Amino acid sequence: MKVVILAGGFGTRLTEETEGKPKPMVEIGGKPILWHIMKHYSHYGFNEFFIALGYKGDVIKRYFLEYHNLGGDITARLGSGQVDIRNEECEDWTVHLVDTGLATMTGGRLKRLESQLGDGPFMLTYGDGVSDINLGSLSTFHYSHGRIATITAIRPPARFGGVSFDGDLVTEFTEKSQIREGWINGGFMVLNPAVFRYLKGDGDYLEQDTLGRLAANKQLAAYRHGGFWQCMDTLRDMRLLENLWSGGNAPWRSW
Repeated sequence: MKVVILAGGFGTRLTEETEGKPKPMVEIGGKPILWHIMKHYSHYGFNEFFIALGYKGDVIKRYFLEYHNLGGDITARLGSGQVDIRNEECEDWTVHLVDTGLATMTGGRLKRLESQLGDGPFMLTYGDGVSDINLGSLSTFHYSHGRIATITAIRPPARFGGVSFDGDLVTEFTEKSQIREGWINGGFMVLNPAVFRYLKGDGDYLEQDTLGRLAANKQLAAYRHGGFWQCMDTLRDMRLLENLWSGGNAPWRSW
């Protein structure tokens, strides 16, 4: 199954990091978050990727152009100009880097990939979120219900604790919890090619437009994931992910 990763947004809520690069290239543990996402898919056997580029897409192109050469040891023989590259381990990925427009919306980016994705189901996610989701179970669930699309529903991490009152007195003070939060779309979707009938053009938002139309026609199912999920919208999110990685407690590290 092919994997589409939306990587074209401006990352305006993370401007401290995205002024010179797209958000999927912001690093966690010395590697772009895009790499972390791809490693998780690859762990489950999904190794062909379509990266939908937009804002500063050249940075992502350059990263993959140099990936093999810069990923190992190099011996440069200056007199002869010979360069020997020793790279004992490199991911066996096929990566299609596709310009989908600077101002194209998320649904429009997917629409532009229609001719390249073939006639089978494919996976899709955002280039700024990691999870410990079992992608094999997600795929099995998608095939089981016979609808056009499956999203992964998650409970977003709560940012604040809660306070309960009895008059002016506090009766309960709770720590941050995901249990009381509502379900949201966490990405990690599986889509059949019929989804393209629900996409109109560059101005379509995947969330408000496409998924809304699918839901109205009872063609959208949700795989409930109660495990780890974290997006990287803000500097705070980035630091959280970095701390988890550096502390050896990164739940999304499946490889």
